[in-house]
Amino acid sequence: MKLPGLLLLLASALWAEAPLRVRIVTGGHDHAPSFYTMFESMPGLQVAVEPHPRAFEGNLLKRVDVLVLYDMMTTSTPAQRDRLRTFAEAGKGIVILHHAICGYVDWPWWYENVAGGRYLPTSTFQHNVTIPVRIVADHPVTAGLKDFQIFDETYKGMWISDKVQVLASTTEKTADGPLVWVSPFAGSRVVFIQMGHGPEAHRDPNYRQLVRQAIAWAGGR
Repeated sequence: MKLPGLLLLLASALWAEAPLRVRIVTGGHDHAPSFYTMFESMPGLQVAVEPHPRAFEGNLLKRVDVLVLYDMMTTSTPAQRDRLRTFAEAGKGIVILHHAICGYVDWPWWYENVAGGRYLPTSTFQHNVTIPVRIVADHPVTAGLKDFQIFDETYKGMWISDKVQVLASTTEKTADGPLVWVSPFAGSRVVFIQMGHGPEAHRDPNYRQLVRQAIAWAGGR
C-alpha cells in the first residue's frame, strides 16, 4: 500500500474513534459557571455533568470512561463508595481537580491513596495568587506545554504521597511545590491538578490544555 493511502486510513480510523465518555462529578462546593465552558472546546469527548447525590448511580463501567471529580462531598454512602471503588479498580480513568482533593473525609485511607494526596484540617489556602507553573516531566498530560503563570487559588500543607509522579510544580510560597501529579494508585490512571478555582483558571488556555490532555491520558488515548 502506498504511504498516502495508509495515512488516509489511519486518519479515518482516528476520526471514527468513539468519543471518550466523560462524567463530571460536582457537589459540595460552589464554583463558577465558567468551569463548564472548558468542555465546550474539547472535541472527542462526550460529556455529562452529574451532581451528587446521583453522581455515582447505576453501572459506571458501562457508561463512563473517565470520571472528572470537581466535587467536595464530606460524606458518602456505602453504595457510592462501592461504585467508585469498582470503577477505579476496573482500570477506568480518574481526573481529580482542585477542591476535589478535600472531599470524602469519611473515607480517608482509600480516597487519599487513589488521589495521591489529601487536604488536611491543618492545610491552608490563599485566593487570588499569580502562580508560576513549571513543567518538570515529559508526559502526555503535559505534552506541548511550557512554563506558564496562572491566576488562581493555592493550597499548602497537604499530605502528598512520596510516590506520586510530579508533572508540574511551583515556587509560590503559599502553595505546596507539586501542582500536577500522577497518582501511584495501581488500579487505574489517576491525575490530580491542583489549579482550577475560578474563571481566570477556567479560561486559561494552558489550564484547558492540561485538563484536556489529562482526560485523554486517563482514558487511554
